[in-house]
Amino acid sequence: MTATVDGYLAGLPDDVRARMAEVRRIVHEVVPDAGETISYAMPTFTLDGLPLLHVAAWKRHIGLYPLPALDPDLAALVAPHRGAKDTMRLLHVEPLPAELLARVVQAMVDQRG
Repeated sequence: MTATVDGYLAGLPDDVRARMAEVRRIVHEVVPDAGETISYAMPTFTLDGLPLLHVAAWKRHIGLYPLPALDPDLAALVAPHRGAKDTMRLLHVEPLPAELLARVVQAMVDQRG
């Protein structure tokens, strides 16, 4: 079991590691004081000591969990990336939707109040 986010990333193929590093960068850009840990065997970003976002690298995509309820406009933009009700899937064969990811992370922070 990997104990750190850096350790998790080190075990990934180069191309996937680069995508995960970009996700990590975006999260820290939106939430500069986000913490990092491993929870449920995946990188987890925390805010005020509580989990905010879990990310996992899979064979064909990066999964983000759990998505909160989103406003209708943002939900429509996220819809093509939905895996399950509360999951966003970023397929490796598509460019990383950085701006959309940043908006989703900001929505998670905003819902924390």
